Amino acid sequence: MPTRPWPGLRGPWLRALAAIALLLLPRLTVAAEPSAMPIVIAHRGASGYLPEHTLPAKALAHGQGADALEQDVVMTRDGVPVVLHDTTLDAVSDVAVKFPGRARADGKHHCTDFTLAELQTLSLTERLDPATGRQTYADRFPRGQSRFGIVTLEEELDFLAGINRSTGRTVGIYPEIKSPAWHRSEGHDIAKAVVEILHRHGYATKADPCHIQCFEADEVKRIRGDLGWQGKLVQLIGGKDQDRLVTPEGLAEIATVADGIGPPIERVLDPAGKPTDLVERAHAAGLVVHPYTLRRDRLPSWAGSFDDLQGALFAAGVDGAFSDFPDLTVAWLRRRATGRPD
Repeated sequence: MPTRPWPGLRGPWLRALAAIALLLLPRLTVAAEPSAMPIVIAHRGASGYLPEHTLPAKALAHGQGADALEQDVVMTRDGVPVVLHDTTLDAVSDVAVKFPGRARADGKHHCTDFTLAELQTLSLTERLDPATGRQTYADRFPRGQSRFGIVTLEEELDFLAGINRSTGRTVGIYPEIKSPAWHRSEGHDIAKAVVEILHRHGYATKADPCHIQCFEADEVKRIRGDLGWQGKLVQLIGGKDQDRLVTPEGLAEIATVADGIGPPIERVLDPAGKPTDLVERAHAAGLVVHPYTLRRDRLPSWAGSFDDLQGALFAAGVDGAFSDFPDLTVAWLRRRATGRPD
């Protein structure tokens, strides 16, 4: 499939931004090796600073010292995996303006109803509430300030390979297979498509810098079994419907197919900010723990600062974390490594 040059980077200043992030890289990577510390996973890129899942957000996260970049993956009508968090388009794009009359009965524009060519005409924005038009995080990148585009999974992997090569620093990937059962109902085997792409790009074993993640437990088993994925695999943990997965029996079952779990922070820290026993039990089952999501602009009530939240989470013994602000999380961990976390 042909790719567009610099997909998603529209406007000279965005190219300059990526260049600046790369120039900053040597200053940000002189401390301890990331392998000696919990890993920092850039949640949808440096999404605290730039619209999520855009290439500028990924370039900035790379330059900020993240160990891995997350890719949420959904499918187009013509079967192309693209990098978007939602299976719908309304909260992050101008789809309602560009394609009036294309919403389903639920009032939403679904990604699988649009071809890749159609999606590539859209402009991505900072996440907003479609009902009110207000940004979810008011102080993040201003809506309409510039133009950002949707990229395919392969385009992003090519882009990351280029940055890894030009900087000499290998940053990994952390793709999430979104809603595989729903995709099957739409006629797409998204897990199979993603695994095939990862194999083509050299991600195949646990030695490779790649974690596949998914919420659906049956699909996690299928990825390891029927699809033959031999790389790292993480079972995501969601709401109360997945309480069984975090019992000792559930964790033992996960450990038969996966290498780790991805719980919300609220399962690692209680409402007072104290550690639960989840990390200890997961480690006893042989699983790493990578919770989501560290956000400076959405702190729990018990945290007086972002550092309070980070300190409590990493004191709980997690092996890594998803962060909207990877530079701040990298900096906190490096201060801790040198004995100066405050």
